Amino acid sequence: MLNKYTALSEQLRRRAYFSIADLAGVLRVKPASAKMLASRYTKNGLLVRFKKDFYILKEKWLNLATPELFRIANLLQVPSYISLMTALYYYEITTQIPQDYYESVAIKRTQQKNINGRSFVYYKLSQPYFFDYFKKDNIFIATKEKALVDALYLYSFGKYKIDINSLDISKLDLTRLKKLIKKYPAKTKKTIKTICRI
Repeated sequence: MLNKYTALSEQLRRRAYFSIADLAGVLRVKPASAKMLASRYTKNGLLVRFKKDFYILKEKWLNLATPELFRIANLLQVPSYISLMTALYYYEITTQIPQDYYESVAIKRTQQKNINGRSFVYYKLSQPYFFDYFKKDNIFIATKEKALVDALYLYSFGKYKIDINSLDISKLDLTRLKKLIKKYPAKTKKTIKTICRI
């Protein structure tokens, strides 16, 4: 089995992750056989299953760079985008380090997925607040101002914890921030205006 896995891993190493269809293509077997093999390799700790029919080599999973983890976060719940403290740390606006913890906002549901030592957390936002994000290097991520607005919107209703003292507000465009908060509830506007002094 290990010899087959070694040959397989050489062919799949360049991919960030792969599907059962990809595996079937590489092995030239039917999808059902590929699924059985993937299940066996996962049980033996050689693969990590992070979504139905999606896998990654365990050795690769342990060494993923931040952009690759962000892409996986986007894939785990669609649509979603990286936001909150994860994005604020990425933009160097907070000193809070989210260790192996990746936060996103989504439309469908609030949930947390724990996968092999890493946590992917999703906070549900209603459609009117799901905006001001962009795609860069195949990653959907909030603008830095929207990442803060998302965090403080949830915080203002007691749905999110944030260390206000860790934030460097000087790195934000306050004019842009004022425009973003126009559609938010009065409670959120008050919180943001107080914290950001705008």
